[in-house]
Amino acid sequence: MSVDGVNEVIIVGSGPAGLTAAIYAARAGLEPLVIEGYGAGGQLMITTDVENYPGFPDGVQGPDMMVMFRQQAERFGTRFITADVSRVDFSERPFRVWVDDDEHVGRSIIVSTGASARWLAIEGETRLRGKGVSACATCDGFFFRDKPVVVVGGGDTAMEEALFLTRMCESVTIVHRRDAFRASAIMAQRVLENPKITVVWNSRVVDVEGANVVEGVRVADVDTGDEQVIPTAAMFVAIGHQPNTELFEGLLDADGEGYLITDGTRTNVEGVFACGDVQDTIYRQAVTAAGSGCMAAIDAERWLEAAAHPATATH
Repeated sequence: MSVDGVNEVIIVGSGPAGLTAAIYAARAGLEPLVIEGYGAGGQLMITTDVENYPGFPDGVQGPDMMVMFRQQAERFGTRFITADVSRVDFSERPFRVWVDDDEHVGRSIIVSTGASARWLAIEGETRLRGKGVSACATCDGFFFRDKPVVVVGGGDTAMEEALFLTRMCESVTIVHRRDAFRASAIMAQRVLENPKITVVWNSRVVDVEGANVVEGVRVADVDTGDEQVIPTAAMFVAIGHQPNTELFEGLLDADGEGYLITDGTRTNVEGVFACGDVQDTIYRQAVTAAGSGCMAAIDAERWLEAAAHPATATH
C-alpha cells in the first residue's frame, strides 16, 4: 500500500491464478492486497490428487498445493483478507472494492474469481466427490485407467470428456437426459462412432452408489421413471461451468456465458485485468490459470509504471 492509503493492486480471488498474480506482484514491490474470499483456494480445494502440475513428481493434494501457493505469496509481502467482496466500483480511478462495509481502494485490479463446475445436486454426488465423482476428466481420468466410467451431459464439453476418457478407460457410458446431443455435429458424430462409448438416452442420474468410492450410477428414464444401475468406477459431470462474475455484471464486458472478455489479460476497463478460469473458456487447468496470473501481474505492473511515468512509457 502506498503512503496515500491506496493499494497499487487489489487481487480479487485466490485460486492458482490469483495467488500466482500475487507472487509476481509482490516480488515487483507492489504489496498486493488479495481478497481471497471464504472459498479461498478455488476449485483445487475440492481436488484430491493433482498429478499433472509440474514440479510434483509424486503428485500433491489440491488443498496442500494451494497452501503452498499462499505461503509463497505471503513470503513476498502479499496481504490477505479472508472474506468475500460485496461490491465494486470501476467507474473512476482509483477503483473501489468493498468487503461488507469496509472500503478498499486500488490503482489497479486483478480479477481472478474463477468458475464453478455445475453439479447435479444429488446426495451421492456430494458424498463421493473426489472419490470417483469429478468434473474434470483431464484432471482425474488417469486414476481410472482400464476401468468403466460414466460421463453425464450432452454438450461439447461432455463429448470432449468422453473422447478423452476412451484413451485410458475400459469403456465410457454417456448419460443424457434428451434423445439427441446438444453438441456440435462433428463432436456428436465422433462420439457416436467410437466403439468404446455407449449412450443412455432420455435418462437422468438420480443417485451415485458406493460406500467409500463410486461403484455405480443409478439413472431413471425421464419418460417412464424406470431405473437402472450402471456399474462404474467414476462419474464425470460435464454439464458446464459457471464463471463467478456476478460482481462485475454491467461493469466488465462478458460473453453470453458470463466469462470476462479480455485482450490478453486486459478487460475493457483500463487498469482492470482478469486471469484464470473467470476468462478461460477452453483449458481450465491449474497450470494455465497460474500462467495467466503471471501475465496479469506483469500487465498490471507495466500499466502502473506507464501511468506513473506517461512521458517515458514504452508500453
